[in-house]
Amino acid sequence: MSDRSEPSRQGVVLAVCVSQGGIPKQRVESAIVSERGLAGDKQRFPFHGGANRAVCLFAIEDYEKLARDGVSAEPPGAYGENLLTQGLDYEALRSGDRLAVGDEVELEIHDVREPCATLRSIDRRFPNLMLGRSGFLCRVLRGGELRADMAIRKLD
Repeated sequence: MSDRSEPSRQGVVLAVCVSQGGIPKQRVESAIVSERGLAGDKQRFPFHGGANRAVCLFAIEDYEKLARDGVSAEPPGAYGENLLTQGLDYEALRSGDRLAVGDEVELEIHDVREPCATLRSIDRRFPNLMLGRSGFLCRVLRGGELRADMAIRKLD
């Protein structure tokens, strides 16, 4: 049993998701990720992608918090995330932090994901209701294969 007084530096990837543009993204068994993002993943708007926004992380814990606020969205992929995680303490993460996913993939958090109006299709209170629990956008420092059940951990 983990000590909840200490922020969790490690979690697990619950799902890998891609889409041909827009939301929701669909779960896939695995995807190759490079500095341009996940193979098979596209964005409807150019400013939604790019090297600094190659991978979107979102926590199952935030799905649960939003559900308590009355938002009905089924994980994974409803919020447009590429990686749905569990256990990693998002409150302890900051821009510039590096994350290892499995043994080969390395990501760097570029910024907090700013929720956009696209999410309003899920709940009319979005994007405002999502502020502070919208996930992170990452650049890819080292690519490789992503799949569910991989460990994800904050590097020193």
